[in-house]
Amino acid sequence: MIRKNTEERRQKKKVRIRKKVFGTSERPRFTVYRSLNHVYAQIIDDSTGKTLVSTSTLAKDLRDELESLKSSKDVCKKIGATAAKKALEKNIKEVVFDRNGFLYHGRVKAVADGAREGGLKF
Repeated sequence: MIRKNTEERRQKKKVRIRKKVFGTSERPRFTVYRSLNHVYAQIIDDSTGKTLVSTSTLAKDLRDELESLKSSKDVCKKIGATAAKKALEKNIKEVVFDRNGFLYHGRVKAVADGAREGGLKF
């Protein structure tokens, strides 16, 4: 029996998702990546290949706010809300959500909930 590690399984899921999910200039792709320590969120226009908005737990402007939060889900919710705020400043109201091969629960769901609370529709 061939065993695959977690990253290989995630990459296969990611390919299947990306066949269906495509960001346009009217409705860009909102993608989430999570590592063991950090969370990254980007809004990407796939037709031009440009990143329109990006934020993460490493962002210098968020560092002070994130230190006061205790749980990782609260941090992720703040990342989603910040990405939504930056997107609304650039007149992006609707996006396509790309979970990037991760399961839709925990930190990934918290980013999506924060973005929805921030005003994005998907």
